[in-house]
Amino acid sequence: MGSPRWSRLCLVLLAALTSSLLLYGHYYAAVEAPGGQRLLASLLRPEPLLLAPVGAPSRPASRAWRQDGALEREKSLKSAPELLKPKRAKGQPSACSRSVVAQVEADPKFGQLFRFDVPVLMWDEHLSEGTWERLRARHVPYGWQGLSPAAVGGALRLLNTSSNRHLFDRAAFAGGCVRCAVVGNGGILNGSRQGRGIDAHDLVFRLNGAVIKGFEEDVGTKTSFYGFTVNTMKNSLIAYEEYGFTKVPQAKDLRYIFIPSDMRDYVMLKSAIEGSPVPEGLDKGDEPQKYFGPEASAKKFKLLHPDFLHYVTTRFLRSEIMDTQYSHLYMPSTGALMLLTALHTCDQVDAYGFITDNYEEFSDHYYEPEKKPLMFYANHDMMLEAELWKSLHQAGIMKLYQR
Repeated sequence: MGSPRWSRLCLVLLAALTSSLLLYGHYYAAVEAPGGQRLLASLLRPEPLLLAPVGAPSRPASRAWRQDGALEREKSLKSAPELLKPKRAKGQPSACSRSVVAQVEADPKFGQLFRFDVPVLMWDEHLSEGTWERLRARHVPYGWQGLSPAAVGGALRLLNTSSNRHLFDRAAFAGGCVRCAVVGNGGILNGSRQGRGIDAHDLVFRLNGAVIKGFEEDVGTKTSFYGFTVNTMKNSLIAYEEYGFTKVPQAKDLRYIFIPSDMRDYVMLKSAIEGSPVPEGLDKGDEPQKYFGPEASAKKFKLLHPDFLHYVTTRFLRSEIMDTQYSHLYMPSTGALMLLTALHTCDQVDAYGFITDNYEEFSDHYYEPEKKPLMFYANHDMMLEAELWKSLHQAGIMKLYQR
């Protein structure tokens, strides 16, 4: 017989081995679940918008969007402490019935997820040593890891007007209830005749390849905000030129929402405000005026806060991709970020042209003359987004156009 010490050691080793096997089994089951397989085949090509399509995946029951598990998933990402504890929303104007905030507060699950105190936009006052030290620990778009302090600081210092601090001036809207329409580019809008209803909103968000000419009856003509990353904007101008998207929307009262997904966005933003050619990077020599107009002063631009992008991703759209070695490729789609921006700023939100249960019945985009299947890209999780929109619609927090 062995010594008592040796017996105890054997028991400890046996317990450790058993725990390891159980943990491995749990991890393997999570990684190999059907919902996690659908995007991995194309993850090795990191160029957004140009990734090879994965194909139209089925929606397994295990992928149903569950708000009750989102907080636990968020904690696993080692989130910034200030984003972990949910706070109740601030009240909206009483004149606005069934506002986003009121509906969120009435919903037991979404009431725990929404944080209306997280800053949506970033401006010059956020430029501090403490902010830099905190955000440089996260990769873009959720932080500033690997970015040049001079480039980031140069852009933020120019966002120094009151209009950079708020998405819109609430006082400018009579009645105290700001109604917003967020218009995606989904084929469901072709033949929808929703244009008049869209234009009836106080504010209209559009994004990427927002073709209007020839489709006014379906998508309207009004544009208050155009949202993009420099990459998606430029790729849209190339990919959708044949459908009529030959230039970025321009108008006196139109505002541009930059999504800081890369150094390119900070550099382009700075040059756009200064009215000078881009001095460095992939867009060196490019002239922002051709995109945003010759009189694009600082008040024309909004910059989404990396903390906001981190918050909406970890709480609402935390894809299984983020648990793999390819997590750095993932971010919510431009449409998702614009819709979530509206949901955190507007009183009422209607979404048009977003993915629905019957997406296979429609073309990828509303402006395509021949039906094309919806494309799924490895850097987004469109089915997870679809589940979120459906859940928000069912909770009465927003209205999702369906047909």
